[in-house]
Amino acid sequence: MTTTPRLYRKPISRFWWVRRRSYLIFVLRELSSLFVAWFVVYLLLLVNAVSSGSEEYQRFLNWSAGPGVIALNLIALLFVLMHTVTWFNLAPKAIVVRVRSRPVAPVVILGLHYLLWGLLTVIVLLVVLR
Repeated sequence: MTTTPRLYRKPISRFWWVRRRSYLIFVLRELSSLFVAWFVVYLLLLVNAVSSGSEEYQRFLNWSAGPGVIALNLIALLFVLMHTVTWFNLAPKAIVVRVRSRPVAPVVILGLHYLLWGLLTVIVLLVVLR
């Protein structure tokens, strides 16, 4: 009877990704996709409430005013902002733009992303607060 030797495997903590900042940001960014999905569901619930009449819309507003929903939306907002910023910071690596066969500097691509984001934010604020 022969047995095969078993290799020793050093146990790895479930929170190995917390020790290094780059891993932590990566995991948090991946987790942020759940909050992006929450915002999509929330928006769909809002659209459904609006299309169902004023009574259903008022019920949705009352539900949305609850402390749990407000806290979830604030946490989701922070994660979505982090998701956006990390994606914008990756954009110059993911997008190669050439003008007259010369690559555009990464800082220009990054700056244009943030400029467009700011411009769209102002437009949305003007429409909503009108």
